[in-house]
Amino acid sequence: MDRVCVLKVGEIRQPWIPNVADAGYDAVMTSAEHQCGSDRLAEVALQLDDVELLVNVQGDEPLISSLTIERVVDELLARPDAGMVSVYEPMPSVDDVLNPDVVKVVVDGSNRAIYFSRSPIPYPREAVRRNGDLTSALKNEPELLATFRKHTGIYGYRRSVLLEFKGWPASNLEKSESLEQLRALEHGVSLFMVEAAGPSLGVDTIEDLQKVKDVFPGLEVSRLSEV
Repeated sequence: MDRVCVLKVGEIRQPWIPNVADAGYDAVMTSAEHQCGSDRLAEVALQLDDVELLVNVQGDEPLISSLTIERVVDELLARPDAGMVSVYEPMPSVDDVLNPDVVKVVVDGSNRAIYFSRSPIPYPREAVRRNGDLTSALKNEPELLATFRKHTGIYGYRRSVLLEFKGWPASNLEKSESLEQLRALEHGVSLFMVEAAGPSLGVDTIEDLQKVKDVFPGLEVSRLSEV
């Protein structure tokens, strides 16, 4: 990585800015009008004429491995046809399959993303018929868990694709699922997936914050919720 920026909505006088600078990174304030993180990153990309590739690690994914970030960059470099790259992990549990806060992704034979959803996809129809409902199917046939992939909140972009993305209105699928990556798929962007180097934890609820606190016991949940 040639440059690391921390993006946040707000005024330039923020108490966390000196901490970012002391760590050797750039603090960048962005508009509050953006619909999603990709739009926010595009605002910054407009100012980076000499940059070809950008990686967005979302603030609600504090446990992403640096090796996972490297895999995203490597995939962008290896695939000239990749407009974007993102990450998946094995699905940890039945509860995660059923949890709409855990996004699922299905891919083709070359690991190109076909669709992302908060619903359980791919839907195991025959197993559900055998067992009566999805929950029972997943519990009675645990091998089904391996058919699901959990999406992780990190994206790599070609700058040219990111700037195009900013010009597209939010799509119907994006609005329905509240998933920005569906805007890219609906506009024909080739979005390839790589497997994470290790498990992560997306922070969507107070319970998730508590799990992060368990990993970093020196941090207070109240402080984390302000980030």
